[in-house]
Amino acid sequence: MDISKIKLLINTVKYLKPIQVYYRFYYFLSNRLFSINVDGKFPPSFTLINWESKLKSSFSYTDKEKSFSFLNITHQFSEQIDWNYSEHGKLWTYNLNYFDFLNQKEMIRESGVNLILDYIKNDIILKDGKEPYPISLRGMNWIKFLAENKIRDPEIDKTLNNHYKILFANLEYHLLGNHLLENAFSLLFGAYYFQNEKLYRKAKKLLISELNEQILKDGGHFELSPMYHQIIFSRLLDCIQLIKLNKSWKKDNLLLFLEAKVSLMNSWLQKITYKNGEIPMVNDSTYDISPASDELFSYAEKLGIPKQDIQLSESGYRKIKLNNYELLLDIGNVGASYNPAHAHSDTFNFELIKDGNPIFVDTGISTYEKNAIRQNERATCSHNTVQIDNIEQTQVWGGFRVANRAKVSKIKESKNHIEAVHDGYKKEGFLHKRNFQWQENKIILKDEINKSTNNKSKAFFHLHSSIKKPLLKENKIILNDLEMLIEFKGFNNIVIADYQLSEGFNKTKSAYKIIVTFDQKLTTTIAI
Repeated sequence: MDISKIKLLINTVKYLKPIQVYYRFYYFLSNRLFSINVDGKFPPSFTLINWESKLKSSFSYTDKEKSFSFLNITHQFSEQIDWNYSEHGKLWTYNLNYFDFLNQKEMIRESGVNLILDYIKNDIILKDGKEPYPISLRGMNWIKFLAENKIRDPEIDKTLNNHYKILFANLEYHLLGNHLLENAFSLLFGAYYFQNEKLYRKAKKLLISELNEQILKDGGHFELSPMYHQIIFSRLLDCIQLIKLNKSWKKDNLLLFLEAKVSLMNSWLQKITYKNGEIPMVNDSTYDISPASDELFSYAEKLGIPKQDIQLSESGYRKIKLNNYELLLDIGNVGASYNPAHAHSDTFNFELIKDGNPIFVDTGISTYEKNAIRQNERATCSHNTVQIDNIEQTQVWGGFRVANRAKVSKIKESKNHIEAVHDGYKKEGFLHKRNFQWQENKIILKDEINKSTNNKSKAFFHLHSSIKKPLLKENKIILNDLEMLIEFKGFNNIVIADYQLSEGFNKTKSAYKIIVTFDQKLTTTIAI
């Protein structure tokens, strides 16, 4: 390993918590994941829990063809289902093992049972499906399906119990973040299903500690992905419903705690969601993965979740809503510092929505594979911000890793103005200050670098794929179909180029981006 890679690794590991380092070594050396003895005493007889699915999974399984559709890729198994099938990447295999399809509207009771039993027949040779994360999601999906359909099968229960033993022994302390939280949600479902005190105590302890850690003061999830926020929000709602539908088993303060946290998350999602119902595609966010905001708001209302109105703050996002446009700004740091797997190099990024139509957008993500596409979608040049001399503001690498990262300071906010500075280029001696100003029909961006860059600064503006190729005329960009004008002052060169906008995993569409080269100061005026 060369010295640059060693430095990169050091600058990544230094942000980890001691518990993450300990468990990385512990799990690596113990290799307990598949060797754990799961043939212990089966739990005593228990009463089947109550369940009603308020959020149905999207259509992904066709029984007649034995075909599965995940991440915009459909695969048909000719005969037996290969639960280890890996030709479409690990995330596709994970989705196959999550069993979300059990809870799609089209699922027939008999078909669901047959799928579970087929999976159990292959239990001994399962690979990715025996990892803690898919066990967590599959456990919840099996329990929901079994409870809602009033199914009691000793063989299924035995396998489910064994999988919870594996999960309990392999909680994802080495990753923390949303992974450990998913473990905790699933343990709660397992605890209620088996009326298991041990699972309940662990679930409650983790839920309290992790939700206190992961839900910020303004209600945002600390990994700062609206998509993951929606997912975690939905899990919390499910846990609240689980407790309310099965009140006779446990009576303590966990329900009140969960309701308080979900109320915070509800407020944040209300603030961040656009009027058209979409979320910003910032950090690791994309389409058709998480439940829609409107569905979640409806679910929360049915559960009687108290509403709050908390201003965006600690999450680093700001949302400006005027009569005909919405402006999302990112002036936050990489989050979470010890688990930035879903973070991008996007400090001072922004999105602009006019009359419900996206104008300037984040490019989103189309893959989780560790390849050039993943690297590019996380890079500075794929966001509406400034890059200097092809250097990354934040060192994103290895698919889900982050080394040195930009830090934001000197934040100034008023009624129609936000200004901040970041030090992502400090090794080269540069500081980037961006000033946002907004009026009813105008947005002004002022970018300033503290010293000359020899015209090596580039400001990127990514247009939505629905927008026709803009017209460049001297220092102006004209969006004829939207009657919008973008004017630049202080530029050296303006280029209109193509790029690929993500419309979901493994799905992109050509769109246009504007690249403005400048030296030290650039003023961008967007007339709306």
